[in-house]
Amino acid sequence: MRIVFPFIAQFHQVAHSLPIALEIARRHPDIAIHIASLTEEQEAYIRRLADLYPDSRVIYERLTLPGPLQRQLTRRGPSVLTKIAALLFNKNYFKTFQAIVVPERTSLYLRRLGVRGPRLIWTRHGAGDRAIGFARDVRHFDFILMAGRKLENRLLAEGTLQPGHYVIGVYAKFDLVRLMHRNAPPLFGNGRPTVLYNPHFNRRLTSWYKSGTQILDYFANQDRYNLVFAPHYRLFDADRDEAARIQRAYEGIPHMLIDPGSPRSVDMTYTMGADFYLGDVSSQVAEFLIKPRPCLFLDAHGTKWQDNPDYLFWSLGPVIDTVAGLGEALEGAIAGHPDFLDRQKTYIRETFGLADDGPTAPIGADAIVEFLRKAHS
Repeated sequence: MRIVFPFIAQFHQVAHSLPIALEIARRHPDIAIHIASLTEEQEAYIRRLADLYPDSRVIYERLTLPGPLQRQLTRRGPSVLTKIAALLFNKNYFKTFQAIVVPERTSLYLRRLGVRGPRLIWTRHGAGDRAIGFARDVRHFDFILMAGRKLENRLLAEGTLQPGHYVIGVYAKFDLVRLMHRNAPPLFGNGRPTVLYNPHFNRRLTSWYKSGTQILDYFANQDRYNLVFAPHYRLFDADRDEAARIQRAYEGIPHMLIDPGSPRSVDMTYTMGADFYLGDVSSQVAEFLIKPRPCLFLDAHGTKWQDNPDYLFWSLGPVIDTVAGLGEALEGAIAGHPDFLDRQKTYIRETFGLADDGPTAPIGADAIVEFLRKAHS
């Protein structure tokens, strides 16, 4: 049996399926695992992570793109165009596998390209509450891996799950995180509490365009907190020059760390190392709350969020619609954290459903293999 794990999107999705590929290779050596990437940089990153699984044997391959698209990809990063093109120009390659395992939904386009033989398997990426993670098109996957009951119940309510075609209890990214961050040093050495500001990329949802510079200026001119500014990886996707300008504007301030898109911004270095979460709708808050800590949410768009399941995480800390009194809001969120502690614990239990700190990628690996063997028996 041959299974391919293609990576056609941004770096932040890799950790959600790569550990599953490596566990299948380790636990089921009779299955050929292929890992397909689009760029040399992406493959190098994947290989570094795979070094954490020295017993896994996989085959690395490079997907092809026409020269102009390859240059665009190298210059600007993945886009809808390059992702669709990667599927189109490699459709014959994908047809040679029994299964295609992906962390994104764009790969469903393969069905429209006539790639019908391989089973399409979705690992998801992230564990947030926004509707995009529960889109109706996920019913077209043959098998789905997910974290906890919250996700299962919502997908069942949408009518997108079939018995025997999914498994819960899998959040493979945590497996990598535990291996990578075992003895991680503190982000700063000054003893101050560290705030992570993690705005989303979507203009209709993010706090960045309305308040981002005010927030950075506030932290630059105070001496109570450290700040890590690590937005969603895609915020500066199309404008890396702006990201570089922001880094230059705040360089030399020892209590601020600006990371607009390095691997550290997606491997939980900051969610594990910070003491306080400041953000809007990024699903990274779920990863942050694996260890309950104070949160403050920014509503930059006058959202009617109460009782909206897409904003369930805004019940886990105070929500403000202006940063004019940011200092007081931060202090209030810290002082009031005990009021949100039980809610945070319940949210994490329902989101991830993890019984202990053990790895979950093996659960996903075995479930995929069992599903495929039954399907091909």
